[in-house]
Amino acid sequence: MLLITGFVRAEATTVEEANKLYAEKKYAEAALKYEGILINQGVAPELYYNLGNAYFRMNELGKAILNYERALRLAPRYADARFNLEFANQKVIDNIELSDTFFLKKWIGAIMRLMTSNGWFYFAAIFFIPALAALLLFVFGNTKVLRKTSFYIGSVLMIISIVSIVFSGIRKNQMVNHEAGIVMTGAVVIKGSPDRSGTDLFQLHEGTRVDVVSTLGDWFEVKLASGSVGWVESKYVEKI
Repeated sequence: MLLITGFVRAEATTVEEANKLYAEKKYAEAALKYEGILINQGVAPELYYNLGNAYFRMNELGKAILNYERALRLAPRYADARFNLEFANQKVIDNIELSDTFFLKKWIGAIMRLMTSNGWFYFAAIFFIPALAALLLFVFGNTKVLRKTSFYIGSVLMIISIVSIVFSGIRKNQMVNHEAGIVMTGAVVIKGSPDRSGTDLFQLHEGTRVDVVSTLGDWFEVKLASGSVGWVESKYVEKI
């Protein structure tokens, strides 16, 4: 797994020290260095990616997947992080089968994840300006053909702009609420209620991704991609 050496808001010398430790196979020390940079100098997808690589080398699958996911949360089109995440997920014990979901919903979700909230906002702005120009042509155009053409073009551009704004809002909500999490322990039993004496439903293993539906005290109500729902102590799951 290759390291990325360029970072935003991270001192080059500090990053170089971390990269040097990684190259020397001192993965634990490199991970501590990357963690320090993230805490003291701000987040960056490349830092999360490199931190994920360090944890992967130490066979800490949960932490590796968590950091690849965090890199992709900041940069959804980060190809290296996506590749390593898919590779790491192959080592997860739990094989969660996706629940039956309407194909259109899956398709829309995949498109929405292509960009961050800011990315969709800028995308909306790019289409909104020509949409307004087309509207002006429709209002002030001096020929029927020009007005008709500008109306259809403007309508399409405006729809794209509005949809992009909606996607931006959804992505922002996903970022703020941190509704997804990763199982960080070797194995954990999912309960039917937020209580250690609750009914055992099923078991999850390190690296499995869950959706955090709600929180009650020290417990998370989690939902799997398969649709299964249960409760787990929050100390076993870290939010992305």
